[in-house]
Amino acid sequence: MRYDDFIMPSIQSQRPLYEVKAGLFKGLSHPFRVQILELLSDGADHTVAELLAATELEASHLSQHLAVLRRHRLVVSDRRGSHVHYRLAWPEVTDFLVSARKLLTQMAESDRAQLDRIAELPGLAEL
Repeated sequence: MRYDDFIMPSIQSQRPLYEVKAGLFKGLSHPFRVQILELLSDGADHTVAELLAATELEASHLSQHLAVLRRHRLVVSDRRGSHVHYRLAWPEVTDFLVSARKLLTQMAESDRAQLDRIAELPGLAEL
């Protein structure tokens, strides 16, 4: 664990907004963490066993990713009997994932349109 992991929330709230935002993006900066958030975006609570089955990660790796998501306040957990359940900490996380997917779709469509324009160019003689 790093020193930043132990900073009290009141001290964290004094950090510059850009630094806090960068921390949020660090929490999102791994494909498995995005996958976990997308799984949780259905609004239901999911057990660790369900997340293990859906992600096919090793338990230790899933645990590490969930710890990062908890540290960045993107997910919350609670123990019920012998099972730990996870859910999104904020419904806006789903909104963020939807916006990111829309942006990626627009970017892919733009790339496809660019490729179509290139394909329409007249042929060149090869040297």
